[in-house]
Amino acid sequence: MKNKNYSAYEGLQSNIKSLKTPKIEVWKNQYPEKLYTIFLDIPEFTCICPKTGLPDFASIRIEYSPDKYCIELKSLKMYTIFYRNIGIFHEHVINKMLEDFVRAAHPRQAKISGEFNPRGGIKTTVTREYRKK
Repeated sequence: MKNKNYSAYEGLQSNIKSLKTPKIEVWKNQYPEKLYTIFLDIPEFTCICPKTGLPDFASIRIEYSPDKYCIELKSLKMYTIFYRNIGIFHEHVINKMLEDFVRAAHPRQAKISGEFNPRGGIKTTVTREYRKK
């Protein structure tokens, strides 16, 4: 029985978890015993609305406390540019980014927030956090 509350968006994002993104490279942290936080701001992030095909614009902020590795910034830039041609919901962008980021760097903690420009008069902000167990 089909749920009447489903929208025309249903099924548009079924491949997101398996989406092959560019590798995020890392370098060895020389101060792994120190607890410190790195802030990375990506003010010109773009992706595509999976419904309309129109561009979505956002400012992405990554906060993380490195353990053994730090993120190499050029590879992070290439990683974010990849999304320019990808139809993806705002919520999925942030979830996918955090999973890929944690897989690459194995940080002590990380938080990724995306502030997406208003669409239809509604501004969306999505945040997800990770803490090493």
